Amino acid sequence: VQLQASGGGLVQAGGSLRLSCAASGRTSSVYVMGWFRQAPGKERGFVATSEWSGGSTYYADSVKGRFTISRDNAKNTAYLQMNSLKPEDTAVYYCAAARWGWGVDYNGPNSYDFWGQGTHVTVSS
Repeated sequence: VQLQASGGGLVQAGGSLRLSCAASGRTSSVYVMGWFRQAPGKERGFVATSEWSGGSTYYADSVKGRFTISRDNAKNTAYLQMNSLKPEDTAVYYCAAARWGWGVDYNGPNSYDFWGQGTHVTVSS
């Protein structure tokens, strides 16, 4: 599975961006899509995750109520709608895909099998 992330950019605090993650290849093996982010000097952290079939979604507490993860299965694309952006949301955002596994914690980056190249999001104050 190959993932191509896009949609990052520079936005003022309070603004919005929508990130996209186009998947190609053996997408039938994908069980969960996730978004992670990594700020300078920090570890890659969980943002949101969604079952590829349209089931449960989960969000980091820091983005609940502001970010929404969604997907368009017909286009093999996942999205991250980011509203009310804050300077602390500045990071490189990565999309990732994971195959199904028993007892897997899909909030952890190590659980993901495939990664996109990352897209930069900068929120100015």
